[in-house]
Formats: sequence, structure tokens, C-alpha cells
Amino acid sequence: MTTDDQPDEPTVEEGPTPEAVTVHQPDGLDLARSAARAAAASAGTPPARKRSAPRRRTFTKSSGARPDDRDPQLLDEAMGRLIASHGWELDLKVQGVFGRWAELVGSEIGDHCTPESFEGGRLVVRTDSTAWATQLKLLTPTVVRRLNTELGDGTVTVIEVVGPHLPSWKKGRLSSRDGRGPRDTYG
Repeated sequence: MTTDDQPDEPTVEEGPTPEAVTVHQPDGLDLARSAARAAAASAGTPPARKRSAPRRRTFTKSSGARPDDRDPQLLDEAMGRLIASHGWELDLKVQGVFGRWAELVGSEIGDHCTPESFEGGRLVVRTDSTAWATQLKLLTPTVVRRLNTELGDGTVTVIEVVGPHLPSWKKGRLSSRDGRGPRDTYG
């Protein structure tokens, strides 16, 4: 008889003591069970106990009848806290003024002037002609007063009026230095 003709016999694993002799099964489940038992015992964990009665859950913090941080919040209040914590109040007010510019300064001025930037109390306003730039320079105290009532006292200190974007008169390779341009009324 050859070794291939012999039926599969269970193998015997030797342990440290004769009582711990186990028979190995071919599917390997016995090894997995013994490894799980050994890991649970060697970890120093106490053996699992059966619970006699269900435990009551205790919470460290309960909402109760008074408002709590865990209660649902109104969106308006939550956004207000977020804006205040990041210091965005002034920026949002200024952007609101930019959006309502024509309403705040009047439709006639709003049609010909647009705010460009706001930084450090200085508001830059661009006009569509030099005539409107001159007119707005005369109206700056009134506009500053209106904006400060909307944004808060002392928010806008100076309005810088900028004329329209001018075309470049430099065409070609040759140009004259210190020339006055086309001698138009561009400010």
C-alpha cells in the first residue's frame, strides 16, 4: 500500500501536558476556537458574566425643560452666532450696502456710480463719467452720513471717488513723453 491509498486520519497535536491533547479536524474550526479562547484568557480580561437584570442607562447631561446646546436651534440664531464668532459682521454689512447701493444713495446716483471696494473705513466708488465724479465729490458728506446710519457710526470715514476707466491712447511704437493725450476732458 502506498501513502496515497491510506485514508485521512486525524492528526494528534501535542500540548504541554497529556491532558491537553486534541485531535485536529480538517476544516480548521477547532484551531480557530482554541485560538479565540487562548486570546481571551491571555489578555487578562475577566471571564464574561451573565447579567441578572438589565441595567438602567444614565446620562451625564439631560436637556430637561430648560434650553440646552443640544436642542434644535433656529437658523437665524445659529447663523448669528457663527457670524459673530468669526467676526464677519462688518463684512456682511458692507456687502449688503454694495447690494443695495442704488436704494441707499438714490436711484440717480446709483445709476452712474458703483462701489468697488471697502477697506479700513475707505470706500472706493467708480463713476461712469468725469462729470459724475465731480458731482459725487460734492455729495460725499451726505453719502457718508447715509452709509454710517446704515452700517454704524464711524464705519465709513472717507469716500474716494474714481473716474471712469480710460482708454489707452498709446498706439504703436512711437509716443511723446509727458504728452497731454488727446486733450479731452478726461479728469
